[in-house]
Amino acid sequence: MTTIALIGAGGKMGYRLAGKLKESRFKLKCVEVSEAGKELLQTRLGLTSVSAKEAVPGADIVVLAVPDTAIGKVAHSILDDLKRGAMVIVLDAAAPFAGHLPKRDDLVYFITHPCHPPIFNDETDPDAKRDFFGGVAAKQHIVCALMQGPEEAYAIGEEVAKIIWAPVMRSHRITVEQLALLEPGLAETLCASLLDVMREALDEVVKRGVPREAARDFLLGHMNVLGAVIFEETPGVFSDACNKAIEFGKPMLMREDWKRIFEPQELLESIRRIT
Repeated sequence: MTTIALIGAGGKMGYRLAGKLKESRFKLKCVEVSEAGKELLQTRLGLTSVSAKEAVPGADIVVLAVPDTAIGKVAHSILDDLKRGAMVIVLDAAAPFAGHLPKRDDLVYFITHPCHPPIFNDETDPDAKRDFFGGVAAKQHIVCALMQGPEEAYAIGEEVAKIIWAPVMRSHRITVEQLALLEPGLAETLCASLLDVMREALDEVVKRGVPREAARDFLLGHMNVLGAVIFEETPGVFSDACNKAIEFGKPMLMREDWKRIFEPQELLESIRRIT
């Protein structure tokens, strides 16, 4: 039986993964250092935590469910205990892209990350509609990258990814470099920043006299219809007035060189700040 060692099993992310892996075909060994995390695993899932020294040497797969800032330290701490050919699964591209994983050519490095449930979806169940993160009730897409290792290793890495992020719709195979473009580049540096600006703009019109509930309803509704047209979820075109507003607004809001956030050096600097 294939054995998975889940490092950080009692943490916010690890606990989610432990519940999924417990019901899978894999033999699960949980590693958790905090007493609160150990108690959570035991009382909620009936899982006993063991030390990394006990779990890692016999593990075929090691999943690092730890913060980005700790991935390099944790990976190096278990390096000597990883058996030849073991797969290390990391849940974000930041640390691998920045070179924080230890060099050992006989290991497999696999990276996976959820896309999270899409804004435009067909969910009808109330719990699924409120599952914004995904992995509980709402369906989501995922991305996977085989950073290092034989081609045949990809299949089992993707299998584990589909279990921990379930329910999964599409699984996209990309490279670690492409994943870094997506996050932090596209999702955090760009999308999160622009959404934060939109929230500031909402507060500004409220300060200028618009009732908050009216402003929020107006903005979220327009995000829905404008997004559907821009991302081709539905056929449609903007009015001349809207197009003129965009033509005026983008230079006001965006620097001419804003796309440099996707340049390799900028991505690396961004990831270094994160990790």
